[in-house]
Amino acid sequence: MRIFLVRHGESLGNISESAYRQFGDHNVPLTVWGYRQALAAGRSIASYLAALPGTIPPATIWHSPYLRTRQTKDAIIEAFPGDTIGDVHEDYLLREQDFGLFTEIYDRAEQRRKFPEEFEKWARLRSNSGKFYARPPDGESRADVAQRVRLFLLTVMHDIGSGNETAIIVGHGVTNRAFEMNFLHQSVEWFERSDNPGNADVTLIEGSHAHGYRSTLLHKADDRDPAAATEMRGAYGSELTISPTTGD
Repeated sequence: MRIFLVRHGESLGNISESAYRQFGDHNVPLTVWGYRQALAAGRSIASYLAALPGTIPPATIWHSPYLRTRQTKDAIIEAFPGDTIGDVHEDYLLREQDFGLFTEIYDRAEQRRKFPEEFEKWARLRSNSGKFYARPPDGESRADVAQRVRLFLLTVMHDIGSGNETAIIVGHGVTNRAFEMNFLHQSVEWFERSDNPGNADVTLIEGSHAHGYRSTLLHKADDRDPAAATEMRGAYGSELTISPTTGD
C-alpha cells in the first residue's frame, strides 16, 4: 500500500497575501508556476508507480475542495498516462485550517492592530498551552485539524481495504502534516518539530500492516527564483495565474 501526500502548488497567496482578500482563501488560484510544479509532482508519482513490478491498479485521488488543490489535482491527472487514474473524490475534511477572525490576515502586526484583545488572548494560549492546542479566535487549532483528518483517514483506509492500494491525497501544509502524524502515530512533539511541506512537494507513505510504514520525501518541487517572485508581488494577470474557473 502506498499513499502520496501532495501539497498544492504555488498559489497567488504565496506570492501576495492580498490575494486572500481579493479571492477569498477558498478561491485563491495557482500561479502558472504552481501549475508547472504540480505537473512535475504528477510526473514524479507516475514514474515511481511505473517502475514498480507487476500491474498496479489505478490510483485513487482525494483532494481538498479549495481551488488551488483542485487545480493541483487537475495537473496531476494531466501528468498521468492513459487510464492509470481511477476514482477522484473531493473531501471537505481536507480543507485548509480555519483561522477564524484571522482568516485572510496572515500578517501578525495587522492581526494585532485589527483585533488587539483577541490577538493577545491567542498569544497567551500559544505560550501557555502550546501552538498545537491554541485556537485562533473563532477558528481551529492544529489539534482540531488533526481530529478531522483522523476522520478522513478512516475513509481512506476503508477505500484501501476494498482493493485500491494507491491513494494520492492533495491537500494543504497543515492537513498533510496532520495526516502523516495520524497515519504513522507520531507525537504532538513530532508535529511541532516538523515543517509544512513545500508547494507541490510529494511525501510517500509506504509499507504494510505486517512490516510497518515509513514516510519519505519522494519529490521536492523547484521553487521560483526569489527575485522573480518579488517582482511579481501584487501583479495579477493571465500570465501569472491559472484561471479561477479551472478545476470546477
